[in-house]
Amino acid sequence: MGRPQLAAVLLDRDGTINVKAPEGEYVSRPQQMRLLPGAAEAIRTLNQAGVPVVIVTNQRGIALGRMTERDLAEVHDRLRALLRSQSAWIEQIFYCPHDKGACRCRKPGTLMLDWAREYLGLADLRTAVMIGDSPSDIVAGRAVGARTVRIGDKRTVPPESGPVAATLLEAVGQILGLGVVPAAELAASSR
Repeated sequence: MGRPQLAAVLLDRDGTINVKAPEGEYVSRPQQMRLLPGAAEAIRTLNQAGVPVVIVTNQRGIALGRMTERDLAEVHDRLRALLRSQSAWIEQIFYCPHDKGACRCRKPGTLMLDWAREYLGLADLRTAVMIGDSPSDIVAGRAVGARTVRIGDKRTVPPESGPVAATLLEAVGQILGLGVVPAAELAASSR
């Protein structure tokens, strides 16, 4: 029996697709939106493979008053334009505007991932992959049964994070090259 088809890729935004603002700051204006090297190519590769791409992003800056939801919409318009200029696109963006501990949508909570699942019409996310640069991305992805890939330095990311890639482009290469393994099967094979 072959491996299940890749149903979707869920992406964190800051530090995964675009350059992350310095600690304590937020990408709150369109001109601050800068793609990471290879990010558009990675998303375009998924697009060409017929894999839906959805962003799930914590945007605490709204709760802190550093930006408004309108500011965020303009930032996301800029992100879409930058991707479009390189023949890449995303299906949808879900975001959490809340502060820590105020909701179930902020990762590591799973509500945004559930919204993505519903939007895509999927029964579950076992054949999806969650890619992000923080532990909360990995925890949220695992909680819904998705496979995960953490963006970071393999020398400093803890082994319990599971698969690690230096860039989104490398992560996409891993998941398209290896196929997708349901999280339960992945856990069983690591015992």
